[in-house]
Amino acid sequence: MASTADFRNGMTIEMDGTLYTIIYFQHVKPGKGGAFVRTKLKNVLTGAVTDKTFRAGEKVDDVRLERRPYQYSYTDGDLHYFMDQQTFEMTPLARDVIGEEQLLYLKENMEVEGLLRGDEMISVELPFFVELKVVETDPGVRGDTATGGTKPAKLETGAVVQVPLFLEEGEVIRVDRREDKYIERASR
Repeated sequence: MASTADFRNGMTIEMDGTLYTIIYFQHVKPGKGGAFVRTKLKNVLTGAVTDKTFRAGEKVDDVRLERRPYQYSYTDGDLHYFMDQQTFEMTPLARDVIGEEQLLYLKENMEVEGLLRGDEMISVELPFFVELKVVETDPGVRGDTATGGTKPAKLETGAVVQVPLFLEEGEVIRVDRREDKYIERASR
């Protein structure tokens, strides 16, 4: 158990059976009434952000989450298997636990970060920037420049991002998966 005096950014707490990470908090002491703590909490599994106010000194359940390197191995139906890079054990995670937005950028042998509560992996986080091959896009035309327009490109994982007109199929690009945004050509 922890109290509101123990709050810090990045701390994980459990409320109503759901895990939240504190991304912002502020202790407030108004002229009248008791002190309180305003917080912004991020749901660990869904990523949804919510506001919550606690009374000063209120007790909450703090949770210790461990981050460990994993490597994505393969998919079998709705289960995706990740290998712990320290113990080499395989851990399955369901499709809905990983999240559709992350699955669009997940490819075999990708290194990810596993979130563990005790010995149980509850979620994975992909790197913010991923390198993927363009598998389908309109051909580039002579004279297209880097400052020109954009066109849609389908990547090897099925994600579609807007890329400059000069990019062609087969090129490897770096993408910011949080914003579905082309960053640059990957240097290979």
